[in-house]
Amino acid sequence: MKQIVDLPDTIAIFPLPGAILLPRSRLPLHIFEPRYLAMVEDCLKSDHRMIGMIQPRTSSGKTGQGGVAPLSSVGCAGRISSFSETDDGRYMVTLAGVSRFRVDGEVAGFVPYRRCRADWTAFSDDLRAEDNHADFRRDDFMEKLARYLKQRNLGVDWSSLKEAEDELLVNALSILCPFSPEEKQALLEAPTLSDRRHVLETLIAFSLQSGSSADDVLQ
Repeated sequence: MKQIVDLPDTIAIFPLPGAILLPRSRLPLHIFEPRYLAMVEDCLKSDHRMIGMIQPRTSSGKTGQGGVAPLSSVGCAGRISSFSETDDGRYMVTLAGVSRFRVDGEVAGFVPYRRCRADWTAFSDDLRAEDNHADFRRDDFMEKLARYLKQRNLGVDWSSLKEAEDELLVNALSILCPFSPEEKQALLEAPTLSDRRHVLETLIAFSLQSGSSADDVLQ
């Protein structure tokens, strides 16, 4: 899929708090709820095999039509790149991030999962590879990252992190680090890789300051 015209107008969505997908990243999913098992099966039958990862706005305290949580305005669609089925009928799925989208309304229908109209126009750059950025002070970043991981008691494959390209490093940390849903959404909506890196650096810096949150700064 190289152009916006290749992307579907309507996609199934998987609303999951605290989980984001980013273009050219990978997200493993464990699917076991009946409605989402149906979603995966329908997706595998489609030409595009795409699912939209999106965060519900649970912190708003509001519910939409049918008592479901309203959705964040921006999500990211991924293509099922691999899957396996367990003996008890669950799916282990890997999504490969394709492009972010803006929700242009939900679509009613006779399926147990939610769907939406996807507007891709603001994210055409997601379909091309990002360049690494010369202004990335990587050694300083890695030093702060090491302190953050130690503070949070998080174990990682440090050699893989050090060898990763800039985009892979920033996107993987954005997806895997235990930030709040609001912080994850800020990372997702950052317009460019450089912007996302700056948000990531801000979140790590505030976490290192006595466990402070960067929510107020990001608003």
